[in-house]
Amino acid sequence: MTDLGADPGTDPEADEFLELEVGGVGNGGVCVARHEGRVVFVRHALPGERVRARVTERTKRFLRADAVDVLEASPDRVRPPCPFAGPGRCGGCDWQHASLPAQRRLKAAVVEEQLRRVAGIERTVVVEELPHAPDGLGWRTRVQFAVRRDGAVGLHRHRSHDIEPIDECLIAHPGVEAMGIERKPWRGATSVEGVVSAATGDRVVVVRGGARARVPRLDVPVRVLRGRPEPGRPVPYVREEVSGRLFQVSGGGFWQVHPGAAQVLTDAVLEALQPRPGEIALDLYSGAGLFAAALGERVGPDGLVVAVESDAQAVRDAKFNLRDLPQVAVERGAVAEVIAELEFGRADGGSGRAQPKRGDHRGGARVRGADVVVLDPPRAGAGREVVEHVARLAGRRIAYVSCDPATLARDLAYFADRGWTPANLRAFDAFPMTRHVELLAVLAKG
Repeated sequence: MTDLGADPGTDPEADEFLELEVGGVGNGGVCVARHEGRVVFVRHALPGERVRARVTERTKRFLRADAVDVLEASPDRVRPPCPFAGPGRCGGCDWQHASLPAQRRLKAAVVEEQLRRVAGIERTVVVEELPHAPDGLGWRTRVQFAVRRDGAVGLHRHRSHDIEPIDECLIAHPGVEAMGIERKPWRGATSVEGVVSAATGDRVVVVRGGARARVPRLDVPVRVLRGRPEPGRPVPYVREEVSGRLFQVSGGGFWQVHPGAAQVLTDAVLEALQPRPGEIALDLYSGAGLFAAALGERVGPDGLVVAVESDAQAVRDAKFNLRDLPQVAVERGAVAEVIAELEFGRADGGSGRAQPKRGDHRGGARVRGADVVVLDPPRAGAGREVVEHVARLAGRRIAYVSCDPATLARDLAYFADRGWTPANLRAFDAFPMTRHVELLAVLAKG
């Protein structure tokens, strides 16, 4: 029997314990068992194990529980490398107790189940390893730490506002750990985010909280951003590099957190779409311009890329990053609103570079669509309205990048209703030790 340790903040005599036979893994990346006709979601367990679990939440439909003793262990079980991982402790990692191959099989099973149940798609999924993190540790280049009232730094416990104090995060990139954030007092702050570029070594710390938040002396030189950037004032940034091109990413702006993800995803999107010189492309939820840059280089000076992003600082970064590509236009606004107004036309009526125009199509204005589209929405997905516009505008191919199997499956069902079906689907282990997975669905008509 393996004792997984107890939550130091609970009274064992007041807890309810169940002995459970663990089945497969559910959508949330948590193992599933059954007890008296109800589903039990069991963290810190693996499929096929028999465990003793402590109930942490009870509803009329299901229970949540933490496995605290393993009575019969899976051959995939390993000793968690992090001392803060375990029942009732840090909630950042879901699968430290599973071998890396097992983690990828579990993630693949979740994706397959969501595709089948939500979109009616039967597909075998293989989760691919990314470079630069062979042991699944030291990969996260952006880590947001929570801060207690006494200034101690930690990470939230699972489904809780309680903070687990830590002095080291094993999945954090060495460049984040070199700052010493977890080992300093941050009185007055509510959170501290450490950001490092694995490519250039640039570092930024984003401090959130009141104006009285104290910033201690860190172990290495760091640029500091306090709260939200003020309009018109310079914002600290890191420089990222993909395919030999530098990208400026301000403060806590979005960028792939795994050091190998941006390059792998860019290569995968280009392979999927095969953009051609002179074509029109859309890059939706374009962030700092990662995919727009790659598309712009491929379509060339006679083509057009329209990048759409709602975040003002990300738009400023994208315009700076793409300043050498006049064929790329960056539009700020909600994606659904911008693409509803987009129309494309040639500058001289039939030849020369295409130009975007935003106008009102409700009167029946003719729209020339995009040849290829890439969309990389947040975890909530694109949604029905955006899917309808993309399905109407797209010509040859659509590349949909997603970090959530459930919302991707939902949107694939919307696309299927409009005649677009998956020609390929790839999955990448961009978040080792956690339940998360990065996905790329390639859609074609018919």
